[in-house]
Amino acid sequence: MKVKHNKKRNTAFLYETLVKQLTQAIIDKDLHQKKFISSLLKEHFSSHVILGKSLEHYTTLAETHGLELHVAEKLLHETRRAHSQLDSKTLFDSQTRVINKINKVLSSTAWNTFVPNFKSLATIDAIFNPATPVKQRVLHEDTVIKAMHSMEIVEENKLQPIDNIVYISFVKKFNEEYTVLLREQKELLGKYIASFADNGIELKLYLNEELGRLKKAVGESLKTEEVGSDTQMIEKTQHVLALLEGFKDTPLSQEVVSKVLKIQQLVQEIKSDD
Repeated sequence: MKVKHNKKRNTAFLYETLVKQLTQAIIDKDLHQKKFISSLLKEHFSSHVILGKSLEHYTTLAETHGLELHVAEKLLHETRRAHSQLDSKTLFDSQTRVINKINKVLSSTAWNTFVPNFKSLATIDAIFNPATPVKQRVLHEDTVIKAMHSMEIVEENKLQPIDNIVYISFVKKFNEEYTVLLREQKELLGKYIASFADNGIELKLYLNEELGRLKKAVGESLKTEEVGSDTQMIEKTQHVLALLEGFKDTPLSQEVVSKVLKIQQLVQEIKSDD
């Protein structure tokens, strides 16, 4: 008998739903919702609490790719074993508290949130669910092992944040200025959205390299005849360099991201003129 997937009891789906709702609250400038969801994520999905530990097991299987088959098989086995050792009652009770808070504060419409890798998370949930029949579990395990072995899945997953509904809503404001977003602009916006869930760790790491690339490109433009022979162009270029230098000491915000987006566009235009 096939076990029906209950997405509300899927730890990763709960987490993804809250992250997407947080992003929407930021877009809508709903400070109350933003504060509530941020607090909920920190309280229930930190690495030292049971939902955080459960989430780590989901992400291990969902986000690992390019492994040798035998390594993928071993990783799945060890991850499923680790998840089975979590106290089931404590896990259930923690999920219940999150579900109740979502229903009470965010309303039941939150359960309609679009999660790009929902199918993958549902498959992993079936593997972790002790009620899943053996044959069904083996088939699900085979699917996950193949995904962890495949390199193609990596590219597909990289594109998912760009395609989801929340992302489209977020970048809509930039489309009036940029007809087509550059690859680096898409990557920056993706990191910015994800930063609400990981305290900006990935975004900071990305910006550290990206700002270095932008400073180098803008600095080299001073050596060109077009810029070097025009006093105003030199002043504007030096102003941009000063902005880039100042970002390292500026708290990350939507304003900073917006400015970096514009400089990315500028650098692309400089390259096109070469």
